[in-house]
Amino acid sequence: MNRFVAVLAALALGACSRADEPAAGPAVSPPTAGVTDAMIAAAAGGEWLTHGRDYSEQRFSPLQQIDPATIGELGLAWFADLDTARGQEATPLMHDGVLYTSTAWSKVLAFDAATGRQIWAYDPKVPRETLARACCDAVNRGVALYGDKVYVGTLDGRLVALDAKTGKLAWSKLAVPDQDSYTITGAPRAAKGLILIGSGGAEYKARGYLAAFDWATGKEVWRFNVVPGNPEDGFAGEGVNAKAMEAAAKTWGGEWWTLGGGGTVWDSIVYDPRTDLVLFGTGNAEPWNPAAHDRGEGDALYTASVVAVDASTGQYRWHFQETPEDRWDFDSNAPIMLADLEIGGKQRHVALHAPKNGYFYVLDAETGEFLGARPFATQNWTTGIDPKTGKPAINPEARYEKTGKPFIALPGGFGAHSWHPMSMSPQTGLVYIPANEVAVPYLAKKDWKESAIGYQTGLDGAPVSMPADRAVRSQAAAATTGSLLAWDPVKQARAWVVPMKGPWNGGTLATAGGLVFQGNAGGEFVAYDAKTGGRLWSFPAQTGIVAAPMTYTVDGEQYVAVLAGWGGVWDLVAGTLASKAGPVRNISRLLVFKLGGDGKLPAPPPLSKAVLDPPAFKGTAQQVARGGDLYARYCSVCHGDAAVAGGLNPDLRHSGAIGYPDTMKSIVIDGALSHNGMVSFAKALRPADAEAIRHYLVKRANEDKALENRGS
Repeated sequence: MNRFVAVLAALALGACSRADEPAAGPAVSPPTAGVTDAMIAAAAGGEWLTHGRDYSEQRFSPLQQIDPATIGELGLAWFADLDTARGQEATPLMHDGVLYTSTAWSKVLAFDAATGRQIWAYDPKVPRETLARACCDAVNRGVALYGDKVYVGTLDGRLVALDAKTGKLAWSKLAVPDQDSYTITGAPRAAKGLILIGSGGAEYKARGYLAAFDWATGKEVWRFNVVPGNPEDGFAGEGVNAKAMEAAAKTWGGEWWTLGGGGTVWDSIVYDPRTDLVLFGTGNAEPWNPAAHDRGEGDALYTASVVAVDASTGQYRWHFQETPEDRWDFDSNAPIMLADLEIGGKQRHVALHAPKNGYFYVLDAETGEFLGARPFATQNWTTGIDPKTGKPAINPEARYEKTGKPFIALPGGFGAHSWHPMSMSPQTGLVYIPANEVAVPYLAKKDWKESAIGYQTGLDGAPVSMPADRAVRSQAAAATTGSLLAWDPVKQARAWVVPMKGPWNGGTLATAGGLVFQGNAGGEFVAYDAKTGGRLWSFPAQTGIVAAPMTYTVDGEQYVAVLAGWGGVWDLVAGTLASKAGPVRNISRLLVFKLGGDGKLPAPPPLSKAVLDPPAFKGTAQQVARGGDLYARYCSVCHGDAAVAGGLNPDLRHSGAIGYPDTMKSIVIDGALSHNGMVSFAKALRPADAEAIRHYLVKRANEDKALENRGS
């Protein structure tokens, strides 16, 4: 087999061997003072210098002062109230006694790590109307430390560098192609003098990419585009990746580039010093429904994949596609970790990945060779995976655009595991995964057309929204769960599992003290025995925790820190299921614990349940049908499935505006609340559409009021 044929064969299987050696990249000088590559790689026990602690992103700390024997003495050392009452998803970093964290709306704070004294604060002043293009709340997953600077990606698409001592702006760079379809919510990574960052926006009209910027100046050094552009323009503009883009273009159909194509790199980025590669996960192809924009029946490379590029130049090296033909929003953006394991009797340097699609993958970190995959959660979108190639056999019923019928997928778009970081302990050999069991219905929209604003998924959401039916809601709630799953990546099997009341629980931290820490959606921060999963300690956080904890030492004393604050896409979209783990509210705080800590939180405000008191329904069946269709497409992503909000954004069944046509028009069409993030939808909707949505909301409110009156 000659080299050309071999490369084509590897492409067909979804993994490519090492490409030609890349050309030398632009000269970038890494920092020699402050936080350096050597420091991140060495990962001194007392500090936490990058998102996953070190370049392996295993989130394992060698600290062991806090262990099963001492955990009972763990208490609150200090806390800091935050001024951003949205979802809090960041992992704090600690260097030289200073704790750095981002919060919602891309704000950055620096604290004395021992006392909690605030040292400085930075607000990038993200316009609140940015929420209209942010699929999943105004969240931010963390900062990067490098040299003498702190880096944050802002929701409106900037990469910002701050002086680490003062918080003053060093430079700011618009990192996204435009500020209409793109956002940034992920944590930057730093290596080899570069700051690495991607973007969100795949449900809009974004073209996924990973970009590298000079740490000192903000100058862009390279950019790898996940999705190829228009073939008629040629691929010379892709530079060292021209051949990779030309190969990918053959796997797409239609005019995919006109909607961007998706494939956004909105979270997982890992630098591997051993191979000098950057590994990253990519989002799903767009629209979700392949028939909506005729993107064809090909694999749509390099979406829903793990991709590796040369760290210095961004040149393509290999990829492995986990979900070809992705039509279920199975992003591969879940965190990737590196490890050295004995696989099949041979020591291998591997990448471990548990993405949304429910399979746990083991890949060779240097070549992308598929080494194995097993389902770690319930899945019905495949009938199995080829044990040699890793190619999934797609369940014919899962191709909903072909059947014309609804398909209830397990997992659904929320994922068997999403962005919530997993951790690994070399002591136990186990990976600790925040897992979900959440089914999602999919139905292709007939005669779908793109719009100037809002989601571009090609789905028909109204017919599959949660009905006002007590039995259906009860069944859906019973089937919606979560767990803390300990997974053996060598045996590819569960070691133990801790069931949770609901999904969307926080990321995990493993320590040499034999512990696993995790917050949950029910408002607890918990420590478990890493070997058995036994519950050893808990703290009532007063709000749901979705972020991952970290740990550090100051003056020989170990601390554990976690951001608390309920929110994110589950709370926004899940409707009646959003509070499955129990009624929670957003009380955004940074919580820091140590042995002997005796701090106390102030009493939380009492939970109150708003009483439905809607106006009488006076619309027509045609208006309700039209309004339901429009609500599902344009409104449900922020205000919840079937008009039931999770608590973070307003529940429109309770809104006073639904009783007044002029008020509804002023909000939906005229943009009266743009300053609060509710922008005008005049680009897509007319006044008659706003009136139809109003009648739908009134109808839904009256339906649920009737259920309440019957004791539902």
